[in-house]
Amino acid sequence: MAQADTEERAPKLEPVARSGKPRPSRAEAEAAIRTLLAYIGENPSREGLLDTPSRVVKSYDEIYGGYQLDAEDVLDRTFGEIGSFDDFVLLRDIPFHSHCEHHMVPFFGKAHVAYFPVERVVGISKIARVVDLFARRLQTQEHLTSQIVTALDDALKPRGVAVMIEAEHMCMSMRGILKPGVTTLTSQFTGAFRDDPAEQVRFITLLRGRI
Repeated sequence: MAQADTEERAPKLEPVARSGKPRPSRAEAEAAIRTLLAYIGENPSREGLLDTPSRVVKSYDEIYGGYQLDAEDVLDRTFGEIGSFDDFVLLRDIPFHSHCEHHMVPFFGKAHVAYFPVERVVGISKIARVVDLFARRLQTQEHLTSQIVTALDDALKPRGVAVMIEAEHMCMSMRGILKPGVTTLTSQFTGAFRDDPAEQVRFITLLRGRI
């Protein structure tokens, strides 16, 4: 089971980027890394850096693997045996790491996701996969929040979706203003969560109270 799960998370790379243009070759990507090493004042030919370009490109395949996956495929299977259940499903404290599109440095934290199912539910691991899928792309935290909401809304057609993300951004901690420990919080609600303030309060209470 673990092996199959790993294979699902690390698919073969597609030959065309999402821009519609052909992807650069691995050799071209490694050459670009060597150029960056030289730019920062390093010697790409020294012993400790000889294999760095290939390692970096290989790590990019994993770190940015979300470009090779689609949320529709992750959420394509649902289950109808839920009895009389009519409340929302909440996954809290889903850890993630991503990279901002402005500086390509990490931001990381936790995502909290809830939805009101209509007759059918999706496997809870799939919700965590959707978070991971979009996190492994370049974007802003606001966009990450929106993408998760839209994917669940489109695929599951629930009565409502709630997503809250708490994250620390290294572009603020390790460069620029140099303020480590600052947390950015974003949230978005649809359906019952958006239209009924009491459901928003209940969602947030369950997060903050850790009931």
